[in-house]
Order: sequence, then C-alpha cells, then structure tokens
Amino acid sequence: MSAVKLLPLALTGGIMYVLIEFAWRGRSHISMFFDGGVCFVLIGLLNELAPATPVSVQAMLGACTITFSELAVGLSFNRSYAVWDYRTLQPNFLGQICLCYFTLWIPLSVFAVLADDALRYLLFREPWPAYCWL
Repeated sequence: MSAVKLLPLALTGGIMYVLIEFAWRGRSHISMFFDGGVCFVLIGLLNELAPATPVSVQAMLGACTITFSELAVGLSFNRSYAVWDYRTLQPNFLGQICLCYFTLWIPLSVFAVLADDALRYLLFREPWPAYCWL
C-alpha cells in the first residue's frame, strides 16, 4: 500500500478512535490516536489481502488485532494504568486487555471494515467490494 493511501486511512482511524473514546469515557490519550490509526489500517488490509474472507471472520480477526495492539501499547505506555485500567474487569490480563472489551472490538471491527471500504471508494476510486457476511 502506498503512503498516499496509508496516511489518510491512518489519520481517519486515529481520529475516529479518539472520538469514540471521548464519547465512551470522556477522555483519550495521544497513544490511542496512533494505535487507532494502525489498527484501522491493519483491519482494512484484511479485506484487501483476502477479499473473499467473510465480514464475520474479518470482525473476529479485527478484534484480535485491536486486543493484541492494545496489549502492546498498554505494556509500553500504560504501566501506571493512567490511560486505561481493566484490572476490575474479569477476566483480564495484567489489567491491559479483557474479554469485555474484546467483545466490543468485534462490532467496532465491522464498522472499520465498512469505513475503510467507503474511504477507499470515495478517496481512491477503488471498487466497492462484494461482502460475504458469514
């Protein structure tokens, strides 16, 4: 993927994730802008690299992508739990990731797949994909 396409997609993903965090909990952190951008690009690539993959599978893979990315960012930037704290949510791993939020990442990933395709269609004139949902 060229930088011409990568940058607007990453910026959009970062901005959307920060806005979601502001709506959900009233605050965000700069690391979430970058993580949101990276995750948005990676989830969008799922459909680009394997276009016949059902959206339901892309959503599960997207939730895994976000969860592992959240763990990496958490272990790097959230050791003091100032950005987020999942220690009270069970089950959790080191207070950085938890099953509750993993399940929330599934519908968020569906939205990311569709938003990535819409941006590619509108900005880059890429064809609109045919979706297989299951």
